[in-house]
Amino acid sequence: MLIKRLVNELDPTNEHMTWTPAWQMGQEVVLSGMTANPNAKPLALEGQGSSVRGLDMYSQTMTVFEKIESWLEVAGGHRHNLFKTVIYVTDISLKAEVGRARRDFFGSHFPLSTLVQVSGLVFPQLLVEIDAWARLDIDIRQAQ
Repeated sequence: MLIKRLVNELDPTNEHMTWTPAWQMGQEVVLSGMTANPNAKPLALEGQGSSVRGLDMYSQTMTVFEKIESWLEVAGGHRHNLFKTVIYVTDISLKAEVGRARRDFFGSHFPLSTLVQVSGLVFPQLLVEIDAWARLDIDIRQAQ
């Protein structure tokens, strides 16, 4: 079976990282927890607050889904190859915004999902982190 560390020019790997963002193992693609970082970090450092696009829950969730999709495209896939996500949020009261982002991103064909509240993520301005699993040989739009 082919095992390949994926490289994504749209999400460059930092040489100081001690993890692998994405592995392809045959037809399966497994993604480490993805966040809106570094997109959200400059705004937070400027003190622009959580109302700025890129820092609210909906915007961060959409940014992460788009980042996940870019990794799947590197492997030759697309968003409908995703079959499972685990979504970690720092404020479960904002779950409706996560749901709205899921609807806007996936349409009417959703992967399996778990939503969990955590006490914090790697940077304080981050509100959401998503782990993802995909198979390049399936398309959840074909599910019955």
